Amino acid sequence: MKVLSTLPKFRTAHGIFLLAALCGSMLSLPAQAVRIKEVAAVQGVRSNQLTGYGLVVGLDGTGDQTTQMPYTTQTLSNYLQQMGITLPTGSNMSSLQLKNVAAVIVTAELPAFAQPGQQIDVVVSSMGNAKSLKGGTLITTPLRGADGEIYALAQGNMVVGGAGASQAGSKVQINHLSAGRIPLGAQVERAIPTPLNEGNTIRLGLNATDFQMANQVVKAINNRHGSGTATALDGRTVEVRAPEMSGARVSFIADIEELTLQSSKPAAKVVINARTGSIVMNQAVSLGPCAIAHGNLAITINSTPVISQPGPFSQGQTVVAEKASIQVTQEPGKVINMPASPQLADVVRSLNALGATPQDLLAILQAIKAAGALNAELEVI
Repeated sequence: MKVLSTLPKFRTAHGIFLLAALCGSMLSLPAQAVRIKEVAAVQGVRSNQLTGYGLVVGLDGTGDQTTQMPYTTQTLSNYLQQMGITLPTGSNMSSLQLKNVAAVIVTAELPAFAQPGQQIDVVVSSMGNAKSLKGGTLITTPLRGADGEIYALAQGNMVVGGAGASQAGSKVQINHLSAGRIPLGAQVERAIPTPLNEGNTIRLGLNATDFQMANQVVKAINNRHGSGTATALDGRTVEVRAPEMSGARVSFIADIEELTLQSSKPAAKVVINARTGSIVMNQAVSLGPCAIAHGNLAITINSTPVISQPGPFSQGQTVVAEKASIQVTQEPGKVINMPASPQLADVVRSLNALGATPQDLLAILQAIKAAGALNAELEVI
């Protein structure tokens, strides 16, 4: 028997709203102070993404199948030529079976102010059909920036956080085997200039657009360093007059980053994850009075095997058929009156009274918002 429901039920409903209630009780506490460095960052001080293409060697027969991945063989041939090894003329590289070599993409993040000689972590990911990169060694790979210039060189033994084994058609695998990391596996070869010491001002960029928070940042800096030191350009950018000497500017930035602010009450928002059924709401969410009718629709399919046998001496064959019956059951929906809920705990209590699953609440919350009874922004991710 198969049962199909248009409104699937999950056992996590009470757990989700218990978490929402816990978040509401925590957020209902007095506002805590946050530092400027936690809500804003100096514009221009940023990391840069690096990427490169290379080879991982030393695999235990788990590398690329070179007959299907010709670029692996071509890359190895080019590498051997750079090392002064010339393959015999007429040799067919595509016929070579290099089971211990894999073509990979290497990525890294170059931090701000990184200088030549410093080391950074790299991530190595297979781009072919290698079964595992465990135990492999990345040979020297140049890492380039968006401008095509080389900023680091990566090389080293890989660390793969997984394990697997296969034999006689059976396979067991734990975690991911086609990607790994090399801690401190790349050495910086070129520094990226940062416009931190240019001009007589710096700009702070808030992590999110918030006019109230921008105003608090301006007041905190002006109270500490004098009126007119900081000016809000918009809801996300604050311009600050800073010393021109590099040493004094670093001390000045370190000082303003430690200034404390009173965290403001965020805008009411409900975040819905349609894939997992998760629903998260902040403390500012409130609910107006409304009435909700909620029901359920289930489809039941029963399958019964039917055996058809031929008559005696008819030289026929026994046939097994399947007979199915479909039944639709609809539970009557009852109208529930939901009172006004000015606090998050009241909202959670009212939604729990519906007895709906998270998947049902995805549609219910959208309907309440459309009716104008939900005082919050809905964001579906």
